[in-house]
Amino acid sequence: MDKQRILIVEDDPFIAMDIEAAVLDDLGDGTEVIVVDSLREAQSLAEDDVDCALLDVDVVGGKTFDVAMKLRARGTPFAFVSGSLPSDLPQELAGTVFVRKPFHSRDILGFVTRALKSDADGSSGTR
Repeated sequence: MDKQRILIVEDDPFIAMDIEAAVLDDLGDGTEVIVVDSLREAQSLAEDDVDCALLDVDVVGGKTFDVAMKLRARGTPFAFVSGSLPSDLPQELAGTVFVRKPFHSRDILGFVTRALKSDADGSSGTR
């Protein structure tokens, strides 16, 4: 079985480590976590095969809204993990799963578990 690939876009290294640790503690060795801190890196990885993504809204280089739209177009489940408000999202991303910072690891794991299950079932978990 191939490793599950999870993209984390977060420019605060401590928060990125918290998210990564929560995911790996729960999902273990069958998971590859890719952590990037800039919009440029996130845009290039949005073209890769990832099973789900966790996006901060504001990262080095700008907002991740275009990355989210690329992921949605590919059918890749994603959630925003941000200190911003859900109302800060553009209209086309309204209703996207949104985890507010500070978060509890169960909120992150809940989304990731649902996303991976929906990916395995062939449905999208972005809404």
